[in-house]
Amino acid sequence: ETAGDRRAALHVSAVGKADPPLSEKFMTPTKKIVSSGDKDQDDGLDFNEFSKYLKEHEKKLRLTFKSLDKNNDGRIDYAEVKQSLADLGVNISKEAAEKILRSIDADGTMTVDWNEWKEHFLFNPATNLQEIIHYWKHSTVLDIGDSLTIPDEFTEEEKTTGVWWKQLTAGAMAGAVSRTGTAPLDRMKVFMQVHSSKSNKISLVGGFKQMLKEGGPTSLWRGNGINVLKIAPETAIKFMAYEQYKKLLASDAGKIEIHERFMAGSLAGATAQTAIYPMEVLKTRLTLRKTGQYSGMYDCAKKILKREGVKAFYKGYIPNMLGIIPYAGIDLTVYESLKNFWLSHYAKDTANPGIFVLLGCGTISSTCGQLASYPLALVRTRMQAQASVEGSEQLPMGRLVKKILEKEGFFGLYRGILPNFMKVIPAVSISYVVYEYMRSGLGIQK
Repeated sequence: ETAGDRRAALHVSAVGKADPPLSEKFMTPTKKIVSSGDKDQDDGLDFNEFSKYLKEHEKKLRLTFKSLDKNNDGRIDYAEVKQSLADLGVNISKEAAEKILRSIDADGTMTVDWNEWKEHFLFNPATNLQEIIHYWKHSTVLDIGDSLTIPDEFTEEEKTTGVWWKQLTAGAMAGAVSRTGTAPLDRMKVFMQVHSSKSNKISLVGGFKQMLKEGGPTSLWRGNGINVLKIAPETAIKFMAYEQYKKLLASDAGKIEIHERFMAGSLAGATAQTAIYPMEVLKTRLTLRKTGQYSGMYDCAKKILKREGVKAFYKGYIPNMLGIIPYAGIDLTVYESLKNFWLSHYAKDTANPGIFVLLGCGTISSTCGQLASYPLALVRTRMQAQASVEGSEQLPMGRLVKKILEKEGFFGLYRGILPNFMKVIPAVSISYVVYEYMRSGLGIQK
């Protein structure tokens, strides 16, 4: 038998076809196997390339198996699966861990030995447990306009290979396009938060007519420039701060529990918000500006500084900081609950729930977080805008809340909630589509 014969027998086409004897069940990972093992880039594997791929792949699988086998007894049980996922920042129920185990367990013992592990993953490009959490990572790619979510969790492999910065870049670009696409609804939300009241009711249609009459179609995008501009510094500061807070708060080096993740994420959000808060004030003022009031961001900042002093750039800071805790806490709790429910009731052969379930869970959890923190967001916006509204009193947070409740009742704290919710689905859809295009363009593998 010649090398050419062996090459023909083992040839696997990069377009997803395979010659016998490879069975049909190996068709899905074929492309990844070829790209991993094809050293001479000829879209095929010869005998030597295929042998080398198997040896390297088996070595990686052995290392992963050892890292999962916490008690070194040569078998993996559900508790070890649960613990390993918890080490990566993902908490799952006992039932979900058992389902993952059952998908690999060939002999029904509810434990997985090396041979079962190897046979399950040998023709599967997944080489480490991090890929199991890949699907359920609560990604901040779903940009619905608020920046209070807990930062993304990156695996050690993503950090060392540089994938993390590509994912952050893709997320930032997705956020920029999403915010631009939904800017008219965002401006309407701010407009209603500040100007709408029982005596001055503003409807959605009436509000848009008023804006168009005052400044034309382009006025609907007022404040969007700085809203997009603040994404980059905020994302960078939040990510760096999150990594540092995790190190400080983790009770066991390299392991982080869900409550520690929540604390680290909240502190990182507070750090980032503190650093970029003047941009938040500028965004509110520019969004509410009348035609000709400011020539741009710099002119707006200069006029605020001259008339109101430095402290004006931190108006509404306290309600903004207080809003982080209910938002991040409820967002994380609801997402974890929905994730565990799906894994317990619907996960069969894979932990991948499909894109609609993921987007649905992310949207519901973020919306619940927004609903809980919305009154604080409204108070923050009013405090930021007070000096620019004619005849408005400069009230501290407590007195402002009291005044709203006395004059407008409890629902006065939810002014502008309709355009806010209207922009959720388009914002999520746009950010997801752009994120996927950016991932593809930056060469991030799925």
